[in-house]
Amino acid sequence: MNWSNVKLILHREVRDQLRDRRTLFMIAVLPLLLYPLLGMSMFQVLQFVREHPTRVLVIGAGGPAESPALVDGGRFAERWFSAAEKSRLLEVTRGDDDLERVARIKGDVGRAARQAVEGGEFEAVVYFPPDFARRLAAFRAKLAERPAPDGPPPPAAGKGRGKGEPDVPGPEIFYNTAKEKSQITFLRVSRVLDRWRDQIGRENLATSRLPESTARPFQWEEHDVAKEGGHRDAAVWSKLLPFLLVIWALTGAFYPAIDLCAGEKERGTLETLLSSPAERSEIVWGKLLTVMAFSAVTALLNLLSIRITGQFVMSVLPSQIGPPPPLTPLWLALALLPMSALFGALCLALAAFAKSSKEGQYYLMPLMMVTMPLVILPMAPGVELTLGNSLIPVAGVVLLLRALMEGNYLQALPFVPLVVAVTLVCCLWAIRWAVDQFNSESVLFRESERLDVGRWFTHLLRDRGDTPSPAEAVLCGVLILLVQFFMNYALGSTQLESTGFRRLAVLAIVTQLVVIATPALLMTTMLTRSPRRTLLLTRPPWGALPAAAALALALHPAAVRFGELVRKLYPISEEVEKALAALFSDAPSLWQLLLLVAVVPAICEELAFRGFVLSGLRHTGHRWWAIVISSFFFGVTHGILQQSIVACVIGLVIGYLAVQSGSLFPCMVFHLTHNALTVVGARLCPEALGRNPLPDWLATTGDDGGYAFTLTAVALSLFAAGVLLAWFRSLPCAPSPEEALRDALEHQAGPGASGFQPVAKP
Repeated sequence: MNWSNVKLILHREVRDQLRDRRTLFMIAVLPLLLYPLLGMSMFQVLQFVREHPTRVLVIGAGGPAESPALVDGGRFAERWFSAAEKSRLLEVTRGDDDLERVARIKGDVGRAARQAVEGGEFEAVVYFPPDFARRLAAFRAKLAERPAPDGPPPPAAGKGRGKGEPDVPGPEIFYNTAKEKSQITFLRVSRVLDRWRDQIGRENLATSRLPESTARPFQWEEHDVAKEGGHRDAAVWSKLLPFLLVIWALTGAFYPAIDLCAGEKERGTLETLLSSPAERSEIVWGKLLTVMAFSAVTALLNLLSIRITGQFVMSVLPSQIGPPPPLTPLWLALALLPMSALFGALCLALAAFAKSSKEGQYYLMPLMMVTMPLVILPMAPGVELTLGNSLIPVAGVVLLLRALMEGNYLQALPFVPLVVAVTLVCCLWAIRWAVDQFNSESVLFRESERLDVGRWFTHLLRDRGDTPSPAEAVLCGVLILLVQFFMNYALGSTQLESTGFRRLAVLAIVTQLVVIATPALLMTTMLTRSPRRTLLLTRPPWGALPAAAALALALHPAAVRFGELVRKLYPISEEVEKALAALFSDAPSLWQLLLLVAVVPAICEELAFRGFVLSGLRHTGHRWWAIVISSFFFGVTHGILQQSIVACVIGLVIGYLAVQSGSLFPCMVFHLTHNALTVVGARLCPEALGRNPLPDWLATTGDDGGYAFTLTAVALSLFAAGVLLAWFRSLPCAPSPEEALRDALEHQAGPGASGFQPVAKP
């Protein structure tokens, strides 16, 4: 790569962007104007945000036995509030004698209280039983009759009492959770009644000649080490600033990328750039560095603007929030570079695919929908920086920033290499995707066309190909996921009388036949001319079927250890493990379980994912991309996260078998053997190996009482699998027309570096 060409392209793109006054206004001037206006608006809004009084109806309180007094005039007594001025927030209306008498005679207090709250006359109603004051006085008199303070303490009011002890019924509070004011009133009244009850308890202790320390024998002391260390508000900033950084890096990269790709298509300058001596990869790097620069500058200017505005706003707020930790700018700057590179490459690839600037702007929503869960996940309570979470793109960076901003350097240090490696791999993948987009003439010079649903549907049915298109393959995968989502919701919300294996059988058969197999078969019949070629229902090469079974057997120890590793990274809850164990333990026989878990999925899932989906995705010209995307759909259909991860990896092997053999039958044999080994290992191996244990260098006793394969067994497993995969690699691979064209363009007429042996397509 000639970096001088990259430098020239970078200079050209930056110059063109800086000449646009709108760009300078958006990234430099607008944040400096927007955030002060936002801070001023917040300050003005806070002037209107104040606590308003609410209305409470109190029925039955009062009388000579009420000591201390709960209500003083038209309000609760000031002593029951944390501050005397807060007593104005509750406007109390006392129930008159007629209302109380009618309610007692009719016995309809609850109905009257509900009508008062629902009608909006009061936000809450507090009802004291008619004999509350008398029974409370009797309870206190009983306490006063105790001869000595060292006797057994009386039971608490309202709880289980011995024979002859007075019973004091508690008051009832009626409120409406559908109204916010009613909820606020309930919280205020609850605090008042708690303080009033505590004071009555202290007076009861005094009546019993017991010290107040009897109820509270000790007090605790608070020591806020974060306040002592100067990081009092680090937890708040560690959730807010990484979120803003990622969003600013994404939006800051998106619009320049749209202008540098789709905008150049509209201006007619893209052809001039492509005809220059610079290679496509050099053009991509020049544009990428430009997008990265504007993304980083946008994020930094927004941080600076919010810092200036936040300092002013926080200084006038009643409860101030302290500044972020001193090293926060350093951590944000270090994280900004990889985030700008990642989002810059993704936005550049999407912008190259767009036919116009208007269409390119529509792609921001899907990109945001993918990014937002990865950013919001680290903000959820209980999500910490662990080995498994550090392997999640974007989320690992946000979690690492949280740990560094909170001062947990020793805890974050072991995960820094993992987060950096994952982010680097994602950046390289995104850059490679952008380069591929620029190398595709059909992508760069897509023509704008008006969508006609009728003509489009007619085109699908009339101009059918032997195999589906990539769009139809992706549509099939998405359709399967949508149907599965609503099917699981419907079955989960239905109260099935059957449990155990019968419930598992119903769910599995419905999922496999209706959710997975039916959409693939219907789309094959309607959208393709050759179901045999679409579903790869061809004769496999000689020896492919036993080789596929042997490969599944050879990979079994490695697959078991990989599943254990996944469960350690992302532990399964005990409830899920018990439910799965109960489902399998209720199977009437092993053969029924094998039919349900091994045979049916091997047929239905392979027809859908290695048949229809993989056949359509191969028209993209990328064999491995087709294998990876079909494996992704295959993994996501498994309901449990841990199963999905393992299924994605196993799906890569099955997809490779489908491409190399050109037949679906080796895939079915591998799938069936793999699932059967899992079932047999869970049902029979513990007992069989208990009678005839394997050598220690192959298996050891696991924590659950079963057997765990050793690293030696895993190494032998991978070696045997490698030999079998090498045999499959030697098989001739019939490429799709797009793959053959790509191989020709890349000068790979012989065995390619991708591991596929192309031959002429019959």
